[in-house]
Amino acid sequence: MSVERLEQVKQDIIAAGKLLWDKNLAGGLNGNISARLDDDSLLLTATGTCLGMLTPGQLLRLRVDGELIDAGRVSTEKLLHTAIYRNFPEVTAVIHTHTTYTNAYFLHNETLRPRIFESRIYLGDVTGVPQNTPAVTDAAPVIEALRTNNIVALRNHGVVAMGRTHFDCFLLIQALEEAAHIDALSRLYDGGDAGAMTAEISTDAPAAGRKYKLFSQEQMDEIVKHVNADEKMGVLGKETNMTFDLAVLLDDTGQAYSFEFEQGRIKQVRGNAQAEFVVSASEKIWRQVFNRELDPFVATTQKKMKLDGDFAKISKWYAPCSRVFEIWAQVPVE
Repeated sequence: MSVERLEQVKQDIIAAGKLLWDKNLAGGLNGNISARLDDDSLLLTATGTCLGMLTPGQLLRLRVDGELIDAGRVSTEKLLHTAIYRNFPEVTAVIHTHTTYTNAYFLHNETLRPRIFESRIYLGDVTGVPQNTPAVTDAAPVIEALRTNNIVALRNHGVVAMGRTHFDCFLLIQALEEAAHIDALSRLYDGGDAGAMTAEISTDAPAAGRKYKLFSQEQMDEIVKHVNADEKMGVLGKETNMTFDLAVLLDDTGQAYSFEFEQGRIKQVRGNAQAEFVVSASEKIWRQVFNRELDPFVATTQKKMKLDGDFAKISKWYAPCSRVFEIWAQVPVE
């Protein structure tokens, strides 16, 4: 990496730290930020630094195995950062910080399920991973949680977000803090009763029994059968006039199927990607989606999937589309 590029990455980290500080998402000497430099190395903030007042000299190079390249004392969270880069080669930015409402929420809860539509689409269900030490000493549970969401809460500790840019990470951290804040305020309004908070959220699990080959005609035929037989889907489709073409595309092979919806029912399936909306992803991501481990809306906003088409337009069919994704869990893949 050139000297100029290295300095630019340092300035990106400094800017991210200042933004977190200005938005009250970082305080004191808490938190750390890193950036991937190449396959073998990264930049990470030094220990005892203030994210709102970072300088280039406080950003140290180290290898993904944890070995320091630059002299100095790197953040105590180097185990967490290096583990993320080793496990997620597509990730180039990581932020860990200690946010107030998020920390408070996860002192009493294991999962946050946003009720505000924008937060739900952007965050999905956020998991809280138990922590028993001031710094992460066992990264494995955190890595496992990050496989299905780019942001994870560290209970009794803070939050960690990963992405392609530091701004991606910032937006996730800000969205989670806002969701936790809204949760706290809503409890005040209803007298602390959170009984209705998750009532409308489906907990459908992948169906037991037979599994189907990913992107096989048999899998698609079974999806059509389940969608067209679902009573709730029929009601939602008519109420919203869900009439459009939606294609799914497997990036690894170029294989695609296009579903023609008419008022929520699938009229026909074509073996191509000629549709008003095209959703594409790798085999790994599609497996998670079809096994209901990853919400397609969340995967799209977190840049794990790509949507070609007008996202604002498809949002009016949010309810029936969500039901379609729930039905997919009834047709799990191998």
